[in-house]
Order: sequence, then C-alpha cells, then structure tokens
Amino acid sequence: MIWSAPAERSDDGAFDGFAVVPLDAGNLERSKAPSSLRSAGALQMEMIEIVNRQRSRRVEKEKWREFGERALGAIGSAKRDATVVFVSDRNIKKLNRRFRGKSLATDVLSFPTKAEPFEAENRKHVGDVVISVQRAAAQAKAKGLSFSREIEQLILHGLLHLCGYDHESDKGEMNLLELKLRRELEI
Repeated sequence: MIWSAPAERSDDGAFDGFAVVPLDAGNLERSKAPSSLRSAGALQMEMIEIVNRQRSRRVEKEKWREFGERALGAIGSAKRDATVVFVSDRNIKKLNRRFRGKSLATDVLSFPTKAEPFEAENRKHVGDVVISVQRAAAQAKAKGLSFSREIEQLILHGLLHLCGYDHESDKGEMNLLELKLRRELEI
C-alpha cells in the first residue's frame, strides 16, 4: 500500500482525497529505474517511488527519484526505500489534522512504515514522505530559493524523520545532521 499509516476508507476506496491502491496495481504511475540500476545486484540499492497526487505543478519524477536515492545513501540508509508523494495544501491539511491534530497545511509529513499485527515487518521500506507542492512553492519564494532547492530540502528532511531522527526531541542532532547533509548533497 502507498500509505503506511492506518487508513479508513470510504465505499469508493478514497482516503482523505487519495485512492489507496496496492503498489503493484497497473494503474499507478511509477518512475522507472535507469538502465544502469537494472543490472544484476544493482537493485539492492535504495529505491524511491514518486507519486503525484496534485495538479497545480508538474512533478519531475525522475529528478526527485534520483535525488531521494542520493539522499538516502547520504543518510546511511543504503538498501532501503521510501515513497515520496506530492499533494495539494488541501490534502496535506487533511492528513495533518488527522494524524497530528493540527488543522493547517504544512510543508512535509513523514509516515514511517509499521507493519499491522497480521503483516510481516518490512524493514526495507522506511515509509512515506508527503510534500505539499503549494507550501513548497510559497516557502521557496519567501526564502529566495528555487522551487527545486526547496523540494530537495523537504525530501531530505522527510527522509531523516523516516530514518528515526526527530528535531522536536533530539536536542539539535537532526538539525546538525541535516545541515551537514545539505552541504554534502549541495542543496
């Protein structure tokens, strides 16, 4: 499933404005791994799945997949994978209200993978990063950054959360690591 957080679905399968579909469903667009990664053993590397669930801005799936894989490698989570989902302000606000009790749009949310009691633990998939394209554009403008640079920073931030870092409780450890990784990744 795309969403690792517990979901309530309506009769039509919608989840707060999103369709919940199995990853192997034929109707889900996926970024294809480049031929250099298709060789024997190469797919043991980290893999980022890009999902676009908004219409306000074109999403460069290959660009964000490649950056996400570089970021996971820099974090030290090689051989792990994640999903990055691009959404609207409206939909991230719904997710933020539901899972964090905050009724406002935010820039990025992270949903670590956690197996249900009846499922086997999937330690390879770290979880899902959800990014509001509208928040990212507004923040980029306010900070004087390009939209691409802001998306890179949000992907890195979300992946750090999925790898167990928490800036709200770690006395600055995540912030220091994030700044170091931004320099390494040149963002």
